[in-house]
Amino acid sequence: MEGIIVNYRIGRHTQNVNQMIVKVSNINDKEKAKELIDKKIVWKSPSGKEMEGKITNIHGNKGAVRAYFKPGLPGQSIGKKVNIE
Repeated sequence: MEGIIVNYRIGRHTQNVNQMIVKVSNINDKEKAKELIDKKIVWKSPSGKEMEGKITNIHGNKGAVRAYFKPGLPGQSIGKKVNIE
């Protein structure tokens, strides 16, 4: 299953670089998004390095999820595809 990284999880004064918002293809409501919690997510960098994370929670009502990456992802990952296993 594939998804697209939309943005960091941000607040009014903070930006959490370890947490990303991911829009998953073919999922449009939060009931389907709840099934993805605790699944592994992998982003592959342009140099070939794979960074692994975990889906922790849903985000909103339209099927987006929050993903946690231990080292954090760089800004060049925004708008790129990720694989959900």
